[in-house]
Amino acid sequence: MLTSAAFVIVSGAFAGGFVSGLAGFGTGLTALGLWLTVLTPAPASTLVLICSIASQLQTISTVWHAINIRRVGPMLVTGLLGVPAGVSALAYCDPHAFRLGMGVLLLVYSVFMQLGRFQPRMAWGGWVADAAVGLAGGVLGGLAGLSGALPTVWATLRGWTKDERRGVFQAYNLTVLSGAFVWHEASGLLTAEVVRLSVLALPGTVIGAWIGAWLYRRLNDQRFNTLVLALLGVSGLTLIWEGL
Repeated sequence: MLTSAAFVIVSGAFAGGFVSGLAGFGTGLTALGLWLTVLTPAPASTLVLICSIASQLQTISTVWHAINIRRVGPMLVTGLLGVPAGVSALAYCDPHAFRLGMGVLLLVYSVFMQLGRFQPRMAWGGWVADAAVGLAGGVLGGLAGLSGALPTVWATLRGWTKDERRGVFQAYNLTVLSGAFVWHEASGLLTAEVVRLSVLALPGTVIGAWIGAWLYRRLNDQRFNTLVLALLGVSGLTLIWEGL
């Protein structure tokens, strides 16, 4: 019989896998708020990376055809460069302030986009702007496994199609999160406790990601856009609640 803490881990893993399979991002945004109720930030962050990589590997084939390396390349390079700074910041970051700040950002963006029905087509900045967003996402990926938030917002602002957006932020997430995991392991954060938690969490992640990927194939562009904005808003509320 699962203990209450184990139930939280399994539930968060399933929810995170489902959201990632459905939207191409969100394992950390979905699971972290739950896991931080029973775990400290360091093991929770490493567990997010492990489950995120598992769900990304499971669903990357659904958007492989839409990955444009010229589009996502600058983000990948700077994202990997930002990972070490994020990992180093783990020891100094106030987790409450971090969650609160990220939560406010995601919630305000989601509400503005939903209520205003704003349809942006931001072409300015080119690869330089893409690279800057990639760098910031890399820092967040190393810090808390949350590399997907800013690239997801940016891909929406660029006005790309459903597959184009998912091709960008799923390729980006898989690369940056893999780099972050290597840094976590090199920094001694892959402890016996994290391995034990991973054995508990991974089955739920895999099952959730499979169900989410099945539903993704049945969404059109408009529904996908609405879904992404709703998930960002819920993620923002969750992070704000945990940061208060």
